[in-house]
Amino acid sequence: MRLFDTPVRLVLAAAVCASTLLALAPTARAASAEEIDIKVDAALKHFQQSVDGADVFLDNAKGVLVFPSVFKAGFVFGGEYGEGALRIDGVTVDYYNTAGASFGLQLGAQSKTVILVFLKRDALDKFRASRGWEAGVDGSVALVELGAGGTVDTTNIQDPIVGFVFGNKGLMANITLEGSKFTKLKKGEVGKREAEAVDAGDTPADTAGTADDRQ
Repeated sequence: MRLFDTPVRLVLAAAVCASTLLALAPTARAASAEEIDIKVDAALKHFQQSVDGADVFLDNAKGVLVFPSVFKAGFVFGGEYGEGALRIDGVTVDYYNTAGASFGLQLGAQSKTVILVFLKRDALDKFRASRGWEAGVDGSVALVELGAGGTVDTTNIQDPIVGFVFGNKGLMANITLEGSKFTKLKKGEVGKREAEAVDAGDTPADTAGTADDRQ
């Protein structure tokens, strides 16, 4: 006799999905533009202070997209969500969210900081013109890891888009951003509508896909 029959497995799967949605629900209540900008300032300061060579990328950037906190939760079925700002010449020009899903063993909840540096003007223009940009489909992101001596490899300066992902212990290794979706937000309306969507039982990813329709 099997330990779990089919109905029991379905119930367990539903419980896992429900717990993931409940864990992500607080993050779907969009922050204000001011709150995002404050957190972006802190994330960039930490980036410059903790990574030797960071200024090389920032000085050559055509634009920098910063997500101070991308929250991932789940056990087998997982999801992630975060909000951030796109800056050009140090000025915020747009706000974005990032959402994605994953499958595989994940222990508890995790938070990471994601920074995308656009080093080519055409890559930045294509990103800004998109109604929903997906890493690995609409463009490639070259992720940077720490090299010898705690410095980053500046040879990536030739790539159109370079990505940095931070955890509690610094730059994270052996990860990918492929499948992550980035959607422009309209602050003000978005916070209200996403909160209403969560109260109605929708996920952050459900609301992300319609952000550009509200422009």
